[in-house]
Amino acid sequence: MKSQNKKLSFIQILKRSAMAFASMLPMILGVVGLVGLFQTLITPEFLSSFFTGNVLWDTLVGTIAGGIAAGQAMVSYIIGGELLKEGISMYAVSAFVLSWVTLGVVQLPLEVEVLGMRFTVIRNILAFIFTIVIAIATVWTVELFS
Repeated sequence: MKSQNKKLSFIQILKRSAMAFASMLPMILGVVGLVGLFQTLITPEFLSSFFTGNVLWDTLVGTIAGGIAAGQAMVSYIIGGELLKEGISMYAVSAFVLSWVTLGVVQLPLEVEVLGMRFTVIRNILAFIFTIVIAIATVWTVELFS
């Protein structure tokens, strides 16, 4: 009898999980659609027009651009390589790649829905700050060892 109660509670939990997922599905599909749209509209040539060669400015712009154009890490490496070919500084490219993965303006509504507003805001502020710090530290480290 006890195992039957456990099965029933497991089935109930499974149903609740499926209902929660179904309620988030429109938001998930919207996020996927927006990410695809941003990946199409934001090209390396478009991004290169924003960079000046100033370390702090390029790092800041790279962080913001990567946060807006969020997506799969593999895509950011390809775009980062293209940006380097265009003459964009390593600071900007490092910040871009880091923020591409850690920040995400497009994912904010879904993140708020799932994790809550307070957590989302704190996580994104910290990710923004540390992306800048880590991008600069990464370039300094690469320059130190080259």
